[in-house]
Amino acid sequence: MLREFKEFAMRGNVIDMAVGVIIGAAFGKIVSSLTNDVLMPPIGLMLGKVDFTNLYLNLSGIPYPSLAEAKKAGAATINYGVFVNSILDFVIVAFVLFLLIRQINRLLSPAPPPPGEPTQKDCPYCLSVIPIKATRCSQCTSQLSQ
Repeated sequence: MLREFKEFAMRGNVIDMAVGVIIGAAFGKIVSSLTNDVLMPPIGLMLGKVDFTNLYLNLSGIPYPSLAEAKKAGAATINYGVFVNSILDFVIVAFVLFLLIRQINRLLSPAPPPPGEPTQKDCPYCLSVIPIKATRCSQCTSQLSQ
């Protein structure tokens, strides 16, 4: 069983996945820092000097000057400012992943045929449109001459 586990763990796809998870976690920290330290301060300044990490709803009824003090006192709070930061983190990560996958798909997709060269032709028997390299019609199954 130990030998099988070693073979499983040393397969390329498991190691690739582990590297992806580690890089993803590091990228998540970078995005969180970008959101909390770069994007949110100017947004908070534009909205009247609001610090989003300090936005919370105190459910205990006892006033606290900051979220840190409310947490320290053990007060029940709804931390909607932290939630807003998390949503921005997610949107940034999702957008970057979208751009990355879009580029990968562009690189992996076959090159379009040069302009001017036909890619389809009409079947002389049933007049359906078929690929130019077809030797038999997919609609009427007629043998086509090249």
